Amino acid sequence: MYRYTEFDDAYVRTRVDQFRAQVDRRLSGALTENEFKPLRLMNGLYLQLHAYMLRVAIPYGTLSSRQMRQLALIAERWDKGYGHFTTRQNIQYNWPKLKDVPDILEALADVEMHAIQTSGNTIRNVTADHFAGAAADEIEDPRPTAELLRQWSTDHPEFQFLPRKFKIAITGSPHDRAVTRAHDIGLRMVRDDQGRPGYEVIVGGGLGRTPVLGPTLRDFLPKADLLPYVEAILAAYNIFGRRDNKYKARIKITVQEEGLDRFRALVEEEFQRRRPHFASVDQGILADIEAAFAPPAFIAKDTAPYLAGRRDPVFRAWADTNLTSHRRDDHAIVTISLKAHGATPGDATAEQMRVMADVADAYGYGELRISHEQNVILPHVARADLPALHARLVQAGLGTANIGLISDIIACPGMDYCALATARSIPIAQQIATRFEDLKLEHEIGPLKLKISGCINACGHHHVGHIGILGLDRAGVENYQITLGGDGTETAAIAERVGPGFSADELIPALERLLLAYLDLRLDPEETFLAAYRRLGPAPFKAALYHREEADRHVA
Repeated sequence: MYRYTEFDDAYVRTRVDQFRAQVDRRLSGALTENEFKPLRLMNGLYLQLHAYMLRVAIPYGTLSSRQMRQLALIAERWDKGYGHFTTRQNIQYNWPKLKDVPDILEALADVEMHAIQTSGNTIRNVTADHFAGAAADEIEDPRPTAELLRQWSTDHPEFQFLPRKFKIAITGSPHDRAVTRAHDIGLRMVRDDQGRPGYEVIVGGGLGRTPVLGPTLRDFLPKADLLPYVEAILAAYNIFGRRDNKYKARIKITVQEEGLDRFRALVEEEFQRRRPHFASVDQGILADIEAAFAPPAFIAKDTAPYLAGRRDPVFRAWADTNLTSHRRDDHAIVTISLKAHGATPGDATAEQMRVMADVADAYGYGELRISHEQNVILPHVARADLPALHARLVQAGLGTANIGLISDIIACPGMDYCALATARSIPIAQQIATRFEDLKLEHEIGPLKLKISGCINACGHHHVGHIGILGLDRAGVENYQITLGGDGTETAAIAERVGPGFSADELIPALERLLLAYLDLRLDPEETFLAAYRRLGPAPFKAALYHREEADRHVA
């Protein structure tokens, strides 16, 4: 993992001191709320429906056990005993008191963390593949690149007041686990004809009001050109991006209005102008960063305990859903579900955070990752240790065997917390998870990405869900639109809206009809919902949603 330098530490603590003074002025009345707002947003502090919310950066989703314990302490001391992990691989605290926020930021600085640029019209927390450095299919660990981008973008003087917020994601594998095509800039590590690593550069993706999959700007960009090229993209956007209408201010609109070829020409011109100023200094910095991401000293262990453990059906069910292949055959990647049936997706109590830190130390070389799917990853676990790890997780309520199934739902906070939301997300997610658990159908349904957003801003990524749910307000009544066929991977697709929305009471029965029809329509148990939808098109699924009699014929 990257460790702070003296400069990093001094910089973060100076920002804490500055914000402490700004909070004091707000509490004394010297600053109005309107005057204070841009200052708090620069430090990740929002004013939500009921209280302030602090969003803490977890760069590219990587945490140490020490940092996780500090997040637990903050949840207990200054919040209500829990935190919420988000689709930006961050953590949010929903109930801090304003007077306590500087102390929280000081506690974060003690473990090399901060809340800088987690809000505002600037470059946000850079996200990455949550299996980075461990996945068997990986070309190269993308986290050193993400750290280089973090250092370059933090307080970059040219890009602190962009037309709109700006998000970058990177994956190091052919299998896209970072939803790169739905970001302002997506980077996919690839190799050229000579085997040299570089990046496919994707630009102008995004969800929200205008969902767009980003097109490829460059098929191959050498690693040495990354920073000047990304800087050129930002510079072009900063100049040509719309500032007259916030709904048209994202780079996706700029690319659409300029046209991809014209935008590419603008970027290339700017790139040639900026490239000489870097003089390979960034490559020396990158080399130092890469050294910090050396893999742990793996301990080889006999896999016999794992094979013996699979005789237990409870452990075997968990292993089948929550484990992913590691680059070492005697290790596995473990996904800890934060989606126990009926729980709030992405929430973890302080005690659960401490348990995850403890098992990371005991079995996972002290490393954890936060996924954009709102779960926690132990990237390196010896297979021999998996039965003992599973037993400890079960004791803490963290042993749910549902990764990639219907109850592994991405959901935004919705109207329970968010000032922008127009409908509830959390209760809907809870009802879906518990209903399909009661029906004992989720394992039969198999792999399914269900995502829920409580407003059109799409923080729940519903546009790229196999099943997406968008909550809206219709004349004071919550209404839920269903979209089908979305995909956030390397075969990315924007979901299609299939028809009118449903009331909260109608939604769960409609989903039951939809998924029972899928079970009847699929070729065999190996055909996933997404594959069946792509084969058959929307018609039979729409019939199941809106015509009960026809759906009944499908499952008779």
